[in-house]
Amino acid sequence: MKASQFLISTLKEAPSDAEVVSHQLMMRAGMIKKLGAGIYTYMPMGLRVIQKVANIVREEMNRAGAIELSMPVIQPSELWAETNRFESMGPELLRIKDRHGRDFVVQPTSEEVITDIARSEFRSYKQLPKNLYQIQTKFRDERRPRFGLMRGREFIMKDAYSFDRDADAAKASYQVMATAYRAVFDRFGLRYRAVAADSGAIGGDLSEEFQVIASTGEDAIVYCPNSDYAANMEKAQALAPVGAAPAPTQDMVCTHTPGASTCADVAKLLNLPLSQTVKSLVLATEETHEDGTPVGVKVWLLLLRGDHDMNEVKVGKLPEFANGFRFASVEEIEAHFGCKPGYLGPINLVKPVGLVVDRDVAVLADWVCGANQPDHHMIGVNWSRDLAAPTTVADIRNVVAGDASPDGQGALAIERGIEVGHIFYLGTKYSKAMNATFLADDGKPRHFEMGCYGIGITRLPAAAVEQNHDERGMIWPDAIAPFTVVICPIGMDRSEPVREAATALYDQLLAAGVDVLLDDRGERPGAMLSDWELIGVPHRVVMGDRGLQAGEVEYQQRRDTEATKMPLDGLAAALLAKLGH
Repeated sequence: MKASQFLISTLKEAPSDAEVVSHQLMMRAGMIKKLGAGIYTYMPMGLRVIQKVANIVREEMNRAGAIELSMPVIQPSELWAETNRFESMGPELLRIKDRHGRDFVVQPTSEEVITDIARSEFRSYKQLPKNLYQIQTKFRDERRPRFGLMRGREFIMKDAYSFDRDADAAKASYQVMATAYRAVFDRFGLRYRAVAADSGAIGGDLSEEFQVIASTGEDAIVYCPNSDYAANMEKAQALAPVGAAPAPTQDMVCTHTPGASTCADVAKLLNLPLSQTVKSLVLATEETHEDGTPVGVKVWLLLLRGDHDMNEVKVGKLPEFANGFRFASVEEIEAHFGCKPGYLGPINLVKPVGLVVDRDVAVLADWVCGANQPDHHMIGVNWSRDLAAPTTVADIRNVVAGDASPDGQGALAIERGIEVGHIFYLGTKYSKAMNATFLADDGKPRHFEMGCYGIGITRLPAAAVEQNHDERGMIWPDAIAPFTVVICPIGMDRSEPVREAATALYDQLLAAGVDVLLDDRGERPGAMLSDWELIGVPHRVVMGDRGLQAGEVEYQQRRDTEATKMPLDGLAAALLAKLGH
């Protein structure tokens, strides 16, 4: 490609609404252009990156035996009603009506459509397993779209769905996809981690997120540097404490703590470690009879160490909260504790509450908690002596850096990541809801066992930029760069030797299958080189009259701080060797 035939449109400054680095740089480099909130045109430079990402994904999906198709962006509501998602999905699902008043949705994902295909196409176990995928535009009506392609409303995603005869076969299909995803992300040339993720209401352990490591990432990734253990914050666990709480060494005393309404304030006032304090979180559940009729509200007290935070996903998995929970209102709290939030604890309650104790609190001795009296706390509190030993003890907290890894291989570390892929074992959630069955080998109908597998095709380039940039611009890995090599001839419009040398190198690289661009625009050297540093092409060759007279050119890899001299003789072969051709 020659630059004069391409569309290159760079900006000196990023638009004022571009918040994160990837948004700023991709806008400045002319890769994307905002059309509306969370909706972008993929300009030619950006589209080249997206297409390379999609091609890598497509090649590895095909290699893994998946079959590509394309499902409609606009889908009839009837299918979504079968799974109750037309109503339950909420405002993120964009609902529209056609001229006849019929309801449709703009697809955010396609479980319903693919399940409908399976129930009509796969009638026998002999046709299984099957994995169908698409690379298609999606739309989610985000409340607050932001960060450019990181959290837009319209985006491109690869979504795949596997169909199997039983759970064991489905888990085998899952492992095939897990291997394929690692191959995909290895080829992207990015630092990433595959981390165990929560499986939500479906349950089970087969769920992994693929996170691109970046300090600006929204997700916390927990891992052990000494082992393969890795999980997202929702799923991560520390090594469980061993043994019972130590014997008491203090008497329980109600202590005046004026103005100290947080654990941190109390620890500072009493000159105690924060880990010796216990925070009280009050939840409420709507209780019902077996027939579903309401009984009333039950209030729960959750106890965690003052230096720990509650993990809502872990709490939601406890049987006590299987039907959901909310934080209790101030009125509910006062009715049960006789005190406003800030000084709550499990002692001297007005009304009984359900009690759930984090497993680290269960092994504490001589701890501090609220006294259910304004400006007062209890110190020297101990289980069994001052209140009954807890019956419900569970891991309900977020891990922190330095916790012991659950595999016993060292301490946990935490880094930030951007989720760009997720693989998930669905089971029969959709096949049962849509009565999607096949005839098993015993001649009886059976519901498909399903898995789903997604990659954010347009989110991945933004994640790559968040991980790979400097003060000059983007730094693309070779595999997904808009161009692999850019040739920058100085004064090409004025010097015949420069024009001939640049054109000869361009033709040689092009013939060798290199994705090369020749900048024949005649720009000033400073402006031309600044453009390519901003755009982030990984390999750059600069040639001018003076260098050619000496029989050399300047080569610079985008991460290098300085250019190096390379001889003109054999230049194409030397570059091909650097590129691994």
